[in-house]
Amino acid sequence: DKPAGMAVHPAPGSVSGTLVNALLRHCGDSLSGIGGVARPGIVHRIDKDTSGVIVAAKTDAAHQGLSALFAAHDIERLYIALTRGAPRGAARGTIEGAIARSSSDRKKMALVKSGGRHAITHYAVERVFGPAEKPLAARVACTLETGRTHQIRVHLASVGAPCLGDPTYGSGPPAEKVRAAIAEAGLARQALHAAVLGFRHPVTGEALRFESPLPRDMAVLQGLLEAL
Repeated sequence: DKPAGMAVHPAPGSVSGTLVNALLRHCGDSLSGIGGVARPGIVHRIDKDTSGVIVAAKTDAAHQGLSALFAAHDIERLYIALTRGAPRGAARGTIEGAIARSSSDRKKMALVKSGGRHAITHYAVERVFGPAEKPLAARVACTLETGRTHQIRVHLASVGAPCLGDPTYGSGPPAEKVRAAIAEAGLARQALHAAVLGFRHPVTGEALRFESPLPRDMAVLQGLLEAL
């Protein structure tokens, strides 16, 4: 259950204090070696400032099996986002579009018309906050069919509902009442949480499902938004 602010593996600017460092301390040498020295046991990633459930492999057999499940999209992955406004159009739908590095900013990802990697996000608006005809914010459940870098953040921004607190894809400030709620909740990152991870154990075949409740910053923010 990774906290926000922790990078998954060492990289420039995040050399220590990563999930890999913690795994090595906790598991010693009993981690899959497939990821190499820098990424032992790491099968998938979530952004540094996204919180929630992540799976790591302790054996090469588990790593290979989990990687195959991710490649086949045979993994249940549910994220909760608190967004600025609500997605345009239907309260439930699918966002589809290829994602690649932005040509104008190499630190950002963007939807592209050609090239890039195909990406599919299914979303459902669970509740809206503020006036029903023009919500100030929303709680949106996102189910991943693919797992591209920044996928949910890019896709939600593309339908006019970026994650609250997202400095990269926010594209404009939220309403004043929402800004005040963000400040009061102490949210200092994008409001995105990996809430559910489910899969069949790659060795035993056992069905596994892990859930993580909203962390304090998002839970407090949601409570404040409900009062709008």
